[in-house]
Amino acid sequence: MNIAILTTGGTFDKVYFDANSEYSIGEPCISSILDEGNVTSDYRVQSILKKDSLDINQEERELIKQSVIECEEERIIITHGTDTMIETAKFLEDIQNKTIVLTGAMQPARFKKTDAIFNSGYAFAAAQTLDKGVYIAMSGKIFSSDNVRKNIDLGRFENKS
Repeated sequence: MNIAILTTGGTFDKVYFDANSEYSIGEPCISSILDEGNVTSDYRVQSILKKDSLDINQEERELIKQSVIECEEERIIITHGTDTMIETAKFLEDIQNKTIVLTGAMQPARFKKTDAIFNSGYAFAAAQTLDKGVYIAMSGKIFSSDNVRKNIDLGRFENKS
């Protein structure tokens, strides 16, 4: 089973430079995470954007959508910043015949304490097992885009209701 992993940047791939929280979006970390996790399933990584999700505009969401549509693979993971991940998931809902799983991180993958590693593996497992549709894999749960919110105070995703 082949999985396409499309990267868009976000906290997942942030690199911090100083105590003033100056950062840039670095190279995608997902390949090294999956390699270190000894993942042997077939996957390919394609970097689409290197942006904080707050800076992703409608034209770039169109680019993400077109990239998903053009994927030969039916199972796709998108690493995405958590601030607008829900909006992008909703934007992708009309894509048919693909399993699309968005994931991200509250702390950069390059940090010692990060949720990026767990979320990567969780999204990888979800992409292999879920039915066709659009999902968010965060905080150890699978969410649909119509029943999820980011709880900033608790630093996690949760159901709306």
